[in-house]
Amino acid sequence: MNHTVFPEHKKYSAFVVDDDPVILKLIDHCLSRTGFTISTAGSGTDALQRIIDQRPDCVLLDIMMPGMDGFEVCRRLREHTQLKATKIIIMSGKTYQSDRSHALALGADAFISKPVHVPSFSTQVLRIIEDRIHLTFWGVRGTLPLPGPRGVRYGGNTSCVSMEFSRGPILVFDAGTGIKVLSDHLMQRKQVGIDVKIFISHPHWDHINALPFFAPLYLRGNTVEILGPCQRHTCVEDYIRGQMDGVYFPITAQEFGARVIYTNLREEVIDIEQRVKVRTMLLNHPGHCLGYRIEYQDKAICYITDNELYPMTSGLRDQGYINKLKAFIHNATILITDTTYTDTEYANHINWGHSPLGEVVNLAHEAKVNTLYLFHHDPSQDDNAIDHKLETARARLHQLGSGTECYAPIEEKLLII
Repeated sequence: MNHTVFPEHKKYSAFVVDDDPVILKLIDHCLSRTGFTISTAGSGTDALQRIIDQRPDCVLLDIMMPGMDGFEVCRRLREHTQLKATKIIIMSGKTYQSDRSHALALGADAFISKPVHVPSFSTQVLRIIEDRIHLTFWGVRGTLPLPGPRGVRYGGNTSCVSMEFSRGPILVFDAGTGIKVLSDHLMQRKQVGIDVKIFISHPHWDHINALPFFAPLYLRGNTVEILGPCQRHTCVEDYIRGQMDGVYFPITAQEFGARVIYTNLREEVIDIEQRVKVRTMLLNHPGHCLGYRIEYQDKAICYITDNELYPMTSGLRDQGYINKLKAFIHNATILITDTTYTDTEYANHINWGHSPLGEVVNLAHEAKVNTLYLFHHDPSQDDNAIDHKLETARARLHQLGSGTECYAPIEEKLLII
């Protein structure tokens, strides 16, 4: 697995079809500087046979062209088995859901709205061609944000992680203050018709209190589904609207312009477009708190926060729960999990709902996790303290002879998996 922002990749070929010469020149510029070999055509009629002959890695098609439109070109290309590996991307200023659905039904692999966002366009196309997950940490702290110089290197925002796939909705996990940074990022892309699913682990403040600052909620044409566990008689819609009732926040949920869906979750499996599975598990934390396992192709990413692992010496330890959690995260490509306390600190925070580092390391090793990410740091811990936790975890894994790698995630760091 590559942990760099822009990993090395093979050189790809792309065929761009658009009747606007300015768009052809712009796409050529964006992709050529990333190493693509580019061919272009101004109409579907001119492009069809050339694409069949060249067999490019990727075809980018406008919809509205004279003669043969992009839908027809897509349909005809998908009739040729020798182009099975070629990714087809529809690019259009027509952002209606019916057009998106029609493009995917005809065999397109993705739909990109115009105008394209130049800084991220080549990365977006690469994600579609390589069909990889783009995982980004927007907030890594727990309980409270950490402003100022003590949190510069790892970042000072509270829990928020996003995952983007070659197509389908953006998946977001928790809405701590990091979701404001994600919101800014999405707004800069100027994307129309954003589709987001926000999975809330539980409604403690550091996991929901920045949701009102998620700008896509206020824009018509966007779809935002908020999913999470109920708390006694309070369900997802109740606690999201409740924190915006005018007492705690000046703007109410009535101001949302997007189509907003509230979904209550238990331990279950959610299928997202028959491509991504999200499994849930109740965690050991006050109230109902869910952990998530996201499965895509041969990869699994587990997001487990907040969670308390009692030490072996504790009379509170439930080995049945440990075994269930171990099975839930077994062979995970990535485990993002609560490591709030060092073992020494934990002695003064038993039953606060968070884990000591040593127990997390043992769990990751025993579950054969590929990569462990230390997450949800206590606000008393500065960057140097996180460095120390990382060194301690790596030393323990080495002592165990473990194959598990360990990292401390950095805010706004993109991982391509």
